[in-house]
Amino acid sequence: MNVMKRYMRFVRPYYGQIGLTLAVGILKFAIPLFIPLLIKIVIDDIIGAETLTDQEKLKQLYWWLGGTAVVFFIFRPPIEYFRQYYAQYVSNKILYDIRQETYGHLQQLSLKYYSNTRAGEVISRVINDVEQTKNFVMTGLMNLWLDLATILIAIGIMLTLDVSLTIVTLLVFPFYAFSVKYFFGRLRNLTRQRSEALAGVQSYLHERVQGMSIIKSFALEDTEQTIFDKTNNTFLEKAIDHTKWNAKAFAVVNTITDVAPLLVIGYAGYQVITGGLSVGTMVAFVAYIERVYSPLRRLVNSSTTLVQSIASMDRVFELLDEPYDVKDRPGAKDIRTTKGNLEFRDVAFSYEEKGTEVLRDLNFAVKPGQTVAFVGMSGGGKSTIISLIPRFYDVTEGQILLDGQDIRGITTTTLRDQIGIVLQDSILFSDSVKSNILMGKPEATDEEVIAAAKAANAHDFIEELPEGYDTLVGERGVKLSGGQKQRVAIARVFLKNPPILILDEATSALDLESESLIQDSLDRLARDRTTLIVAHRLSTITHADQILVVNRGRVVEQGSHAELMKKEGAYYNLFQVQQLSLD
Repeated sequence: MNVMKRYMRFVRPYYGQIGLTLAVGILKFAIPLFIPLLIKIVIDDIIGAETLTDQEKLKQLYWWLGGTAVVFFIFRPPIEYFRQYYAQYVSNKILYDIRQETYGHLQQLSLKYYSNTRAGEVISRVINDVEQTKNFVMTGLMNLWLDLATILIAIGIMLTLDVSLTIVTLLVFPFYAFSVKYFFGRLRNLTRQRSEALAGVQSYLHERVQGMSIIKSFALEDTEQTIFDKTNNTFLEKAIDHTKWNAKAFAVVNTITDVAPLLVIGYAGYQVITGGLSVGTMVAFVAYIERVYSPLRRLVNSSTTLVQSIASMDRVFELLDEPYDVKDRPGAKDIRTTKGNLEFRDVAFSYEEKGTEVLRDLNFAVKPGQTVAFVGMSGGGKSTIISLIPRFYDVTEGQILLDGQDIRGITTTTLRDQIGIVLQDSILFSDSVKSNILMGKPEATDEEVIAAAKAANAHDFIEELPEGYDTLVGERGVKLSGGQKQRVAIARVFLKNPPILILDEATSALDLESESLIQDSLDRLARDRTTLIVAHRLSTITHADQILVVNRGRVVEQGSHAELMKKEGAYYNLFQVQQLSLD
C-alpha cells in the first residue's frame, strides 16, 4: 500500500531500535513457551517415571521448578522492561517527527486553506489521527511480528513432539485466514468514516467553545444542544456501523479459533487411549494450543488496530498533500532591506479558481515614506488589497512590485520581515505579555521590549498587571481589554521596526480614550515608513498623502483629502455622511 510506504519514511531512521525491540520481544515471548514442555517433563519423566523413588522425583521436581523460577524472576523482568521502553520510545519518536513535519506544512499553507477549513478538523488530524498511527508501529511493526514469531516457535516445538497432532492443530488456519481477509477488507472505509465524524464533533466543539459568549448572549443553549445532538448522533451512527462489522469479525474468527482446541483434544485423547501418545504430551499439546491461538486472536485485534491506523494515515497524508497556494518561485531571492516603494500593476484577484473577481484592474503606486489610506464601503476589497502585499494570497493577474521587483520573486519569509501589520482584532497567544511582544523580534533584549512598549503607550498598564511583563494574557488575550491588546500588538511592530507598515481598521473597535492613546502610538509608528491604512473613520486619515476610494474591487477615486473633497464625488459623499452621523 502506498500509504504505508509513505509512513515507512518516518520509520526508517529507527530501524535499528525496532530491530532491537523485536529481538528482545522474541526472547520475552519465547521464555513462557517452555512451560508446556515443563508440564510434559513433570508428568512423563518425573511423576510417571517408575524407576525413580519418591525422594528422587521430588528432587528432580525442585530442580526443574527452581531453574525455571530463576529464569522468570531474574532474567524475564529486565527483558520485559526494555521491550516496553523501546517500543514506546520508538513509536513516540516517530509521532514527534510526523507532528513536526505536519506543523511545518500547516505554516506553509496560505490563508485560503484556513478560510475553507475548520480549525477543529485540522487539530483532529494533527492530534487524533497522528496518535492513531502510533498503533501501526506498536502493532504492525512490533506486536504483529512478535505474535507470528511466537506461533512459529510454538509450532516448531509441537512438531518435535508429534507431527500428526500438529497437522490437526493447523487444520483451521485456512478458514481463519479467509475470514480475516473477508471481514477486514471493508473495515478501513468504515474506520475512515468514523474518524471523519469524530473530527466533525471536535470541529463543532472547538467553534462553539470559542463563541460561547455569543451562545449565552442570544440564549441559544437549547438550539445549540439540538444542533450538537445531530452532530453527535452522526458520529454515533458511524461508530455503531464500525462496531457492528467489527463484532461480526470477532464472532466468526473467535469461533474458528475456539473449534481448534476441540479437534486437538479429541484426536489427542484418541491417541492416548490407543497407546500412541503419552499423557504428558497430550497435556503439553493442549497448553501449546493456547500459545498458538491466543496470538491468533490478538492478530484479529491487530488487524482492527492496523485498519484504524491506515485510515488515520490516509487523513494525515491527505493533509500533508494539501498544495501550497503561495510558494516561492524557483530562484526567489532574499531581500534584507527595502525602500518601501510599492506598485500595483494591473492587479486582479479572486479567492477561488474561476471564482468571481474580488479585485480587478488595480493600478496605483506608493512612494517610500508615503501614507496611503484605503476607504470605501464594507466588502469593497480594501482588506483584500493589503493582504496581497505580504502574500497571504497571490494575485490572480498582474503584479505587485516592491522596489521594482515582483514580490513573487522574493522569498516569502524575507518579504514578510519587511512588513509590520496591526489588525482590527489583534490576536495574542496565551502566553506572557513579554512573549507576545517578542514575536516582533524573538532575540530582543528586555530593554528593547520595554522601549517598544513605551513607544506603544503600553508600558504603564503592563506595569500595573499582577506579574508585569510576565503576566499571562489568556487565550487570544482574553484577560486584556481591546485597547490593551492593540497596544501590545503595536508594541511588537515597534520592536520589529519594519520599513513597511499595514494598519487594517486598527482603531475602529475601541473606546475614545483607547483610540486616542493608540492613534498617538500609530502616528509615531508610521513616521518615516511606507504606511498603508484601511480606515473606517475617515477623520483618522485626512493627513494621508494619498486616499484611494475602493468600490467593488476597483479604485474609483484617488488623491489627497483636500483634492477629493473638491471633487465632491464618492469620497466627499462618504465624508459628509460620517460627519452628519457624528453630529
